[in-house]
Amino acid sequence: MHSEWRCPRCGPVPPLHVPEHIGAQIVASVVDRVAAAAPPGGPATPVWCPWPLPPGWTLTGVAYAGDERGGVRATAVACAGPEPLGGGPADLLFVAEEPGVGLGTRLAGMPGPDPGPQLAEALTDPGPGHPEHVGQARIRVGGHPTPLWLVNSPTDRSAYAGEARGLWLHAIAWPASAGHLLAEDVELRDLTEWTPAELVYGAPSPYLHGGA
Repeated sequence: MHSEWRCPRCGPVPPLHVPEHIGAQIVASVVDRVAAAAPPGGPATPVWCPWPLPPGWTLTGVAYAGDERGGVRATAVACAGPEPLGGGPADLLFVAEEPGVGLGTRLAGMPGPDPGPQLAEALTDPGPGHPEHVGQARIRVGGHPTPLWLVNSPTDRSAYAGEARGLWLHAIAWPASAGHLLAEDVELRDLTEWTPAELVYGAPSPYLHGGA
């Protein structure tokens, strides 16, 4: 018998809460829950959302991992819109999490709870022009330029990982070519600090509901 949530492969994990639907009231409820779980005098786990959204894109999901005992340890935001190269449908997820949670690596299709080992390899990248060069994505997170490194993932998606505010930051895109969005002028805003009233909502993301 165990009192905590457990994964058959990873052991104890914080439970993942994914609202069935998406809309302004649901986002406000999740943001309030995340903000209320912040440690006394400390910041809340950020809920990173692209803003402004890319043209034609909508917010399609929001989730958090945690419980009353351990607090909120990870958040996820899903968006969907036209794929930048082919024009078909595309999905993009952003995950902020404490070390050892494993939500971002699960969605990225990576082994282990953290991207650290793969990032260590990426940081020894030989540089542009070398056949083993691995490109970076550079986005702005809370107004600050933030690099993300490409990590290994199944061929149906592209996954990037980095760090922001002392937490892991993951960006996962379906299909893989949708990762080109991260080469554009993407700015992530923390919804616990400000939630734009102009957000547009779409159909719930299948990837937050077990499709990944």
